[in-house]
Amino acid sequence: MQKATIKGNLTLDYAGNEALNTICSNLTFSGKNIRKIVITSCEPNDGKSFVAIQTAVNMAKRGKRVLMMDADLRLSIMDTQYEIELTGPKFGLAHLLSGQCQIDEIVYETNLQNVFYVPIGTDVQAPLSLIATPDFDNLVNVMGETFDFVVIDAPPVGLVIDAAEIAKSCDGCVLVLEYNKTHRRALQDAKDQMERTGVPILGCVLNKVTMDRLSTKKYYSYGGKYGYNKYGKYGKYGKYGRYEAGYYRREKQKGKE
Repeated sequence: MQKATIKGNLTLDYAGNEALNTICSNLTFSGKNIRKIVITSCEPNDGKSFVAIQTAVNMAKRGKRVLMMDADLRLSIMDTQYEIELTGPKFGLAHLLSGQCQIDEIVYETNLQNVFYVPIGTDVQAPLSLIATPDFDNLVNVMGETFDFVVIDAPPVGLVIDAAEIAKSCDGCVLVLEYNKTHRRALQDAKDQMERTGVPILGCVLNKVTMDRLSTKKYYSYGGKYGYNKYGKYGKYGKYGRYEAGYYRREKQKGKE
């Protein structure tokens, strides 16, 4: 199996660890059949990739064999943001779905115990032609049978339809929201879009909440059927200016064409 070395800093402080513990505990109580999770957001820069990788790491620490799949074929930040170095021919999701390699060539064993990784391989201009196919659905099903838990990082559902297509192959969805930024209408639209796929929304993660905005009591509270988890002081992990600019840049170019 190919190797992947994650060199980026994944260390959280006490409050961050407690927040991720709450998120992952809620996911484990969502049901024994909830094993393939897609994580998306309403807009860019909400921190979905941060939540995805931290969820994978936390689940792995619980003794589960976890696969983290980067499915943001439009403009992924995972490899660069977390300094992930791959060995071998560096095949990824795009290569597999375009028929250039086999499944076992895109799964990388990382330097983190119990964490495995599928990179995108390369950016794709028209990812739906690869994602909205039986091949992608088959891949996710195979990974679900091979690993205890699968975490898929998808593009923002508020901008492109990719996340909704990806969700069709999953057991549940988690929405990441940025505190004091995400508009109610945008959240409602994202919720409606994901619900149309038939995949349950397991909960929301409210990201980039500064500590002075929440009292200790509020900080550790969660409610609702699935739990709405709050954590803060991690804005630097979610501010991917290149990510946001990339989506809108391509949309503008497309409009000019």
